[in-house]
Formats: sequence, structure tokens, C-alpha cells
Amino acid sequence: MSGDTTAAQGGRRISAHAVCTAIRDDIVSGTHQPGSRLTEELLARRYGVSRVPVREALRTLESEGFVTTRRHAGACVAQPSEREAADLLDIRALLEPLGAARAAQRRTEAHLKVLRGLVRLGRERARHGRLGELRPLGDWFHETLAQASGSPSLAAMLVQLRRKTAWVYAAVPAPQSAPPGGARRPDPAARAVESWAEHGALVDAVARGDADRARALAAAHTERALAEYRQRRPIPVSASKHSVNTASGRN
Repeated sequence: MSGDTTAAQGGRRISAHAVCTAIRDDIVSGTHQPGSRLTEELLARRYGVSRVPVREALRTLESEGFVTTRRHAGACVAQPSEREAADLLDIRALLEPLGAARAAQRRTEAHLKVLRGLVRLGRERARHGRLGELRPLGDWFHETLAQASGSPSLAAMLVQLRRKTAWVYAAVPAPQSAPPGGARRPDPAARAVESWAEHGALVDAVARGDADRARALAAAHTERALAEYRQRRPIPVSASKHSVNTASGRN
């Protein structure tokens, strides 16, 4: 998809990239459920654009794995399988420590300023129980950390992995019963405080240029995320007006 493709609305130009971001965000949030049809006409009406940027956005989302094309049905939201979900998390566990180590070697002062500011905000909101505000901050934190790796290819892969992981998490509701073995599920508020403390320690390692420490902290953080996801595995993954003119909280 060409990011230069635009649609006119009220005298303003809306890029196909913005349309793609809006549709992707709605897929990740569950507004467009796995398996549901994505018709160009309805999407164009929903986002207030012509069908041209919608068509290009769907092509991009198909290449990213969020959308699939079915015979006689057209474009539909993809349905991640158990194996795909596990693979995504395993790949993330391999790449995020690498990205953190690279960030410790290549980060700029601008990156550190943003990362420290996000940790400060995240800790404050977690401490006051404002959990609904933490996801966009977490996305921004990890995207900045990925960019600090100094590798555009690695950063792009990390950002896409996190988007798809968020989608998988959203697709699997938390089980109502206790996890296997009687293990207690972590308290969300307590886990949020702990998670942002981990982010802070990671930024400290990146600031010191300690690549080994940054790699180890990122690996431990990702492993905890994997463990939390595995507690949700009893329920199969495959079971079962957003305006593009408004800036996404993630970017």
C-alpha cells in the first residue's frame, strides 16, 4: 500500500495509512471480531473515506496477517490459531531482548528522555489504579524502545509483533475459573505497578549502556507475559464511531 494514497473529506486529505491504522486498531480492540466480514462499502462509510484507501488498507492488513480473503466471502478478520498465538509469543521472546540490547548500544538522549517520561507517567497511573490509561503508554514505551535499537527493520518487526500479540490477548477472554494447578491469577493493579517498575529498571540499563543487563531484563519481562498468557490458554484462541482524523493514543 502506498502511504501517499489519500481520500478527501470535508476539504481535508486522509491518508490510506490513517485508514489502515484505524481498521487495525478496531481489529485489535475487538470492534471487528475474528471471522467477521470487512466490506469496503461499510468500512468506507464507517471511517468517512472513499473505497480506494479502504481497499489498499485491507491489502496491507492482509500482508500483516490481520485480514484474510475467503472465497465467496471476500475480506474477513483473520482467526489466529493456537499454534500461531504461541509462535507469536515465542518470536517476541526472542526479538525483544535483542531490541533492548541494541537500544543500550545505540539509543540517543532523545530516546532516553521519552522513555523516562513514559516510565514516570506509567508508574504514576499504575500507582493510582488508572489501568485503562496504561495500554497506550505501554505501546508508546515499547515502540520508542524498538526505535532506539537503531535498526528500522528490527523496530518494524517488534512493533508489528506487539500489535499482533495485543490482538491475540484481546481474542482470548480471561478464564472465569482458577488456572490449572490452583495457581492464582495476578492482581491487575499489582501487576501493573510491577510491570512499570520493570520498565524503569530496563530504561536504567539502557541509559548505562549495559546491553547484557538490558537483554536479561527484557527477557524476564517477556517471560512473565508468556506465563500470564499461558494461564489464559484453557479457552482456545480460535473459538468463539472511530474517526481516522483523531490521533491514535499509541503513536
